[in-house]
Amino acid sequence: MWRSRMRDNPSPSASKHRHPRPCERERGHPFEPPDSAMLYVVVAVAAIFISGLTFFTGFGLGTLLLPFFLLVFDPQIAVAATAVVHLVNNLFKFTLIGKHVSWRTVAAFGIPAAAAAFAGAMLLDLLAGGAPIAEYPIFGRIAVITPIGLVIGLLIIGFGFFDLLPSLHDIKISRRMLPLGGVLSGFFGGLSGHQGGLRATFLVKAGLGKEGFIATSIACAILVDIVRITVYGLTFISGNFEAVFGGGGGSLLLTATLAAFVGAVIGRYLLHKTTLRFIRIMVGALMLLTGALVTAGII
Repeated sequence: MWRSRMRDNPSPSASKHRHPRPCERERGHPFEPPDSAMLYVVVAVAAIFISGLTFFTGFGLGTLLLPFFLLVFDPQIAVAATAVVHLVNNLFKFTLIGKHVSWRTVAAFGIPAAAAAFAGAMLLDLLAGGAPIAEYPIFGRIAVITPIGLVIGLLIIGFGFFDLLPSLHDIKISRRMLPLGGVLSGFFGGLSGHQGGLRATFLVKAGLGKEGFIATSIACAILVDIVRITVYGLTFISGNFEAVFGGGGGSLLLTATLAAFVGAVIGRYLLHKTTLRFIRIMVGALMLLTGALVTAGII
């Protein structure tokens, strides 16, 4: 039932009847319809937990939700699907806390981030068309290493170390560097969805209070998500819309989105004592594991 870039190692007699796997992008089937209610339960529970846990950090939802979508979608589709949930959830959270936004900081950080997200999203589209780099057998299946999987996997690992190493968070950053931070955060947000860690590192130096930091971070993320989802929609999503959303992907996406709403409400009222360091450790550990699996072509 699980979608991955690994594929079965078929016998000669069965190979001609085998359903295309996601690693075989040239065969044009980016999504394997879920065949079990358990998948929806897992995604829903994960979305509630992740959304609630990361409400006060200003980042982490997309990063932690991406591995679950990688199980059923091709990498580029998984990034886009996560972006949709991320955007809708942030719009909802904005209604809860948006009055605390520092629009001056959004102008300095969010506008450059949105512009850079366009470039990152276009690069993702270019990588999506790359042929497989290597294949190897593992656990009775064939793992397929692709250019897009390799890049996204390495980025996940890199940002995982960024979250786990406190010394990287203590870099002296002045307010004058906010536009640069926006460019870096937005570009990687467009490419792989990993924008929150960098965004938090720069915005935490902007002199905002706790609620101001959260609200401003959400506003900047919304700008980036709107730009990258537009690019995704005009590029690889447009050619795969029916295959993805007509075969069960839409209902899975809706399940994750509604569950994230529930998690945001829980986080808004119950998780006031969540610490940024705790979230960074949890996010970083999961990112290292996920990045290794994606890089190796296992998911």
